Order: sequence, then C-alpha cells, then structure tokens
Amino acid sequence: MSPTVPSLFRRAALPTALLLPAALLTGCSLVDSGASCDGSGAARKDLAAQRVLSSPPAGATDPANYRGAGVSTGCDDDSAGPAWLHAARVYAFPGTRQAVVDHYTRTAAAQGWHTGPAPQAGAACWTRTDDGRHLVLNVDFQLDSWSPAPDPGKGIGYEVTVGSNADGSAGGASCTD
Repeated sequence: MSPTVPSLFRRAALPTALLLPAALLTGCSLVDSGASCDGSGAARKDLAAQRVLSSPPAGATDPANYRGAGVSTGCDDDSAGPAWLHAARVYAFPGTRQAVVDHYTRTAAAQGWHTGPAPQAGAACWTRTDDGRHLVLNVDFQLDSWSPAPDPGKGIGYEVTVGSNADGSAGGASCTD
C-alpha cells in the first residue's frame, strides 16, 4: 500500500518543523547564500600569493616566537554578508612604525594598490582589484590581543593582511569597514 498525499505531507512536515527553528536559532541557512567558506581554498591560495605579503622592509624578520610561520590564511563566515577571506603575515622590524608605513606605501603603489583611509589609528590601508576580485591590504601594529603575542625582540611587531569577500565583491570590503 502506498502512502497517501496527506501522510507524505505529515512525514515531511515534522522534520521540516524541527529543522527550521534550529537553523534560524543558530544563524544557519538552509540555502547557500554565498556567505560560506566552502570552496574558498583556491581564492585563499591566490590571496596568500599576493607579492606584498612577502615584500617587507629590509631588516624585517619573523617574530622570535613565530619562526617559519610564513603566510597564514583563513575565512570568517560569521556575519550576514559574504564570507571574508584573508591571508596574513606577521613581522618583527627593528625600525619605526612610520618606516614600515612608508615602505608599504611605496611597495603597494608599485604593485598597483591605491591608498585608502586607515581603519584605525596607527594602521595603513590600500585597495585594488585583481582579476575582478576587490582586495584590501592592511598593515596593523595592534598585536597585543594575540595569543601568544608576537615577540618583536628589540623592534616593533606588525601584521600585513590581504583580504577579500569570498564572492570577490567590493561591498563591505574597504579600508573603512
């Protein structure tokens, strides 16, 4: 005997009634809205290959407690918009913050980046479009909240980051966001 239409509806309705509130409470979506990190590996690899990440000022090194760390990548998909992809590298530098900003201002310009307003005091920011993907470059000196905090030795520590929306759009991907 085959199930009737009303019994099929009841069978489908119960799992849906149980699943929908759970999805809404956890912020999960039943439909992929492009906000996911799934499938972002190639784009993160492209971000990690941005030359600016491996173009530090002369004398910059990995922090003493981050030997061999190199470029790291990640994806944050905890907001309502597209997931945020990023590639970053931390450096220790024996000079001043201004020397770091001056270096990246020259280096970024030579690599096609455009200066934007810094997202916070003591940072620097640039943007550019690469193969249709809007990119944001930040140099930031606020590393105190890291665990462990990078050890710059007798110099300063800073992080250089290239980020992009997972969908490559410019929406929300700027120096002031």
